[in-house]
Amino acid sequence: MSSDGSRRSAPAHDPLSSAPPAPRAQGPAPVEHASPWPHVRVHGQLSIARKEWLHTNGAGAYASSTIACMHTRRYHGLLVAALDPPRRRHVMLSHVDASVRPLRPQSSPADRRASWPRWDLAKHQFPGIDPEASSFFLERFDQDPLPRWAYALPGGEIEVTLGLVRGENAAVLRYAWSGADPVMLTLRPLLAARHMHQLLRENGGISQKVELRASPARGAPGAGRDRRDSPPSGEVRVQPNRALPRICFRYQGTFVGSQDWWRRFEYLGEQDRGLDFLEDLWTPGHFEAVIGAEPIHLLVAVGALPEDEPEDLLAAASAAIRAEDPGPRRPLLERRLSIAAETFRADAAARPGVIAGYPWFEVWGRDTLISLPGLYLVPRKTEGAIRVLRAMIDAMQDGLVPNRLPDAGEPADFHTADATLWLFEAARLLADAVGDAHPFVAGELLGALRDAFEAALRGTRNGIHITADGLFAAGRAGDGAIDGLTWMDARVGGRAVTPRAGCPVELTALWAKGSETLARLARAAGDERLAERAEAAASAARRAFAARFWCEETNYPYDVISEHAEGPGAFRDASIRPNAVIAVAVDPACFTPEQASALLDRARLELVTPVGVRTLSPADPAYVPRYQGGPDARDTAYHQGTVWPFLLGFYARAARRYSTLGEHVIPLLQRLVASAAANEIALNQVPEVAFGEPPHHPGGCVAQAFSVAELLRVLAWDLPSSDPGAAGAPPR
Repeated sequence: MSSDGSRRSAPAHDPLSSAPPAPRAQGPAPVEHASPWPHVRVHGQLSIARKEWLHTNGAGAYASSTIACMHTRRYHGLLVAALDPPRRRHVMLSHVDASVRPLRPQSSPADRRASWPRWDLAKHQFPGIDPEASSFFLERFDQDPLPRWAYALPGGEIEVTLGLVRGENAAVLRYAWSGADPVMLTLRPLLAARHMHQLLRENGGISQKVELRASPARGAPGAGRDRRDSPPSGEVRVQPNRALPRICFRYQGTFVGSQDWWRRFEYLGEQDRGLDFLEDLWTPGHFEAVIGAEPIHLLVAVGALPEDEPEDLLAAASAAIRAEDPGPRRPLLERRLSIAAETFRADAAARPGVIAGYPWFEVWGRDTLISLPGLYLVPRKTEGAIRVLRAMIDAMQDGLVPNRLPDAGEPADFHTADATLWLFEAARLLADAVGDAHPFVAGELLGALRDAFEAALRGTRNGIHITADGLFAAGRAGDGAIDGLTWMDARVGGRAVTPRAGCPVELTALWAKGSETLARLARAAGDERLAERAEAAASAARRAFAARFWCEETNYPYDVISEHAEGPGAFRDASIRPNAVIAVAVDPACFTPEQASALLDRARLELVTPVGVRTLSPADPAYVPRYQGGPDARDTAYHQGTVWPFLLGFYARAARRYSTLGEHVIPLLQRLVASAAANEIALNQVPEVAFGEPPHHPGGCVAQAFSVAELLRVLAWDLPSSDPGAAGAPPR
């Protein structure tokens, strides 16, 4: 359907019916690898090890790469520190290249190369060199819950475990050898020490100074737990980028200083995205240690080293993540999504927040509030939800929730019209969970909603105001346009790809439902006057919605309409987009039951795919089937047909109530959620987007907060469960 309502041929098949079946265990109880933790058998095949993994510390820092640890993105690294948690993320430690060699000759001493073999565990992509041409020793990868690699070598196996220290910019690497004879382990750290959006090239401004320090004596004050049973250790401190904190290492064995540059690492994922993809990395030297029956540890930290023992730090990191598993009583997919949800919560930060997506998104207001039910209310983390909402409220200006809190620490960006409306929806669901009389709900939260309500009524930034007939309007078309204010906000050449200035369909639905929520909470707090005004706003919005948004020709709501129904500049955009699905999920009172069923039928046939919901019908001339290429090409496709998994949450919520398929929609929704979750880039994570056309290749961020949160919410709240008490209760 084009924007003027003219028809083109629509898909002839039902994407729901063709969704691939979800993987299921046979029998009444899971018997398969009934584990929610990723397990990959590599057997030395690099092609199997190209999928990505992600591990976080609960405060914004993360580690991520491919299974082979052959970086494909500028954002990959073993310690990407959050210097102002959860913001200002910098790739500090890119790699630790490990190699192993025997301690005694294995063949004739006359041939030194044969006598002293060395097995390099690292894999990198360099110009003109095929990484598959050299040996690859990785046997398997597990993340249960910490990332763990097992390399099969002549004479034994070496296992490497990585754990980020909870709430700190620090990482522990543990090396364990199982073999008849000890071997020599060499570890070379490769440092980037730059912001995650940038790339490092060899330069003379880097500080080559290396500071050596002895670790505290065993049993001495400040030495942590008694280390008399541990090998001797030392410390190395470097500060290659003087604008950033120092990087500290605590190692076992010997440090050999050999400052140097390793040049021309290629990040092919960046090349595919049409961006710079070459980087040089700096090394201060390498560590050597004989490893036998006892493991060796390398502790890396930004600023200062933790005092606790490495094994204790690993155990704490493991326990924190394992605690997110709701247990074997829950379906395997729900367990995996529950564990994935932990990735985005930066609850250990002084200013808690939700990371919108890894590896490159920051804290976004809209994403935080859409994600909050799945990330916090489903697992009953109401205190965490309150802290996140309090941080959002503290950042509000002129009655608006910020669009995003930039990672580099700049002032908050307020170029959005809908983020504030999602605060009302989050408030409704939190109040359902903790009660209308909860001190936070009746105090700070109600106050923020009141401010947002009054700001919209009087008019505030970005052309936000309430029209004479009660619709929510935002932006301005024409000269001096203010547009791109909804979640469809991509811009190319300074112009919004999907402008939507005027009265977008989902914004009025959010305003109507939000006003109803405000009335409920105001009445519970004894403010009858505010409650009556909010009820009047909700009623006016619903009357105007019913009068103006339904398109008889398409049997689907208009996506955007002008403030005035007639006169100069009046318009109605009949594009078939998923925003009407959001609207009917959020506020069914805006529709008749017949309208709700009709729009869901059309969405099912034209928008719903096995991995999410398209942003534009393929029947529209502006439809872009693939999300690929450079920045402009990707931004052009972003909301013009690209599939978004998070939209399945709204579709499922509405379909459970209004689908013409009745109860038959439940197994189809279950299959949809499973197939969307399986379309992964990173292990056990749900990506940001996917191609609009089959085979629906995943794209964008490898792990997106509201993708995980909405699928988890669907499983916990919208689909039947044999154990209803195992998850947070659904909203009333």
